[in-house]
Amino acid sequence: MRVQLSLRGLARLRTQPLQRALSAVAVAVDAPAPRAVLNPSPCSILRGAVGATEPRNDWTKEEIAAIYDTPLMRLTFAAGTIHRRFHNPSSIQMCTLMNIKTGGCSEDCSYCAQSSRYNTGLKPTRMVTVDSVLDAARIAKENGSTRFCMGAAWRDMRGRKTNLKNVKEMVNGVREMGMEVCVTLGMIDRSQAEELKEAGLTAYNHNVDTSREFYPSVITTRTYDERLETLKNVRDAGINVCSGGILGLGEKPQDRIGLIHTVSTLPSHPESFPVNTLVPIKGTPLGDTPPVTFDVTLRTIATARLVLPHTIIRLAAGRTTLSEEQQMLCFLAGANAVFTGERMLTTACNGWDEDREMFEKWGLVPMKSFERAELKEEVGF
Repeated sequence: MRVQLSLRGLARLRTQPLQRALSAVAVAVDAPAPRAVLNPSPCSILRGAVGATEPRNDWTKEEIAAIYDTPLMRLTFAAGTIHRRFHNPSSIQMCTLMNIKTGGCSEDCSYCAQSSRYNTGLKPTRMVTVDSVLDAARIAKENGSTRFCMGAAWRDMRGRKTNLKNVKEMVNGVREMGMEVCVTLGMIDRSQAEELKEAGLTAYNHNVDTSREFYPSVITTRTYDERLETLKNVRDAGINVCSGGILGLGEKPQDRIGLIHTVSTLPSHPESFPVNTLVPIKGTPLGDTPPVTFDVTLRTIATARLVLPHTIIRLAAGRTTLSEEQQMLCFLAGANAVFTGERMLTTACNGWDEDREMFEKWGLVPMKSFERAELKEEVGF
């Protein structure tokens, strides 16, 4: 196009020497691209994200920051737009989480009631029985949950052959009920991941929690790279990766941006991205931390939806602090999963009856087991 314009200019400049006009053409062809192309504006970055038809894994922190800093109402609308392209906006995955081994963990995660380093009043327990887990899964299914998640408080699975055997029986039993099943067991190696895959595991949760830069302020007993190594082992075994973070740890906006950057530049985006807001536990280093404001939660969800268009975004810990209307804004911005039931690992959870009533009121429906996000036909309503 620049060549054509220059040639038209040549026709108008007949009085000028031909050599000078041809030189102008050469300059037009060889000129560097406009700055807007080399350094996209925030508006063009947002437009590109909204127009996506497939995930991308080459996001820069600068691009994610441009999206994160978009005025909140515009950001929410943009996130809702891309959400409707990749997902059924009325479909919400209902997950139930069970603590199968409580307390006594050797890690020093500053937010966690289950660390043996802090006096939180939580009594450590042994691993529960397989039958008790299957009974709990049946109750969850009867109440509409389609994914059953199990968490155990320990650092890793080394030397836990009997425990791994029992977990595999739990996984197999839940899958036989027609439910998706997820576990979070700390760090695992490739061989352990393959055993869990063979047992029928749908997803493995291992949160990265926050940005690489802020992470050492929260945890010192497990490195960021060790977390990423576990995600690699899970992914290489063919298990869906579930990995998200926690808001309200004392982080800055750049750390929320860094969190999303970490998971969006993995070889493949996580199947699900839990968004937790800190539930302060007395006795932990973060026990007196003030809560984050709702706009932080909404902005993080909307940004994650635009950057991770195919991923399920889950409202996790802290949902009990959100009003019904705030939850609806989160769903409009791209959240499409919740934890529901009697309890989270050690904190309160919205109950099945409460969620059922809310779903009916707002026209939401539970996502079916093994329903996956597909490219949806774009509609206005």
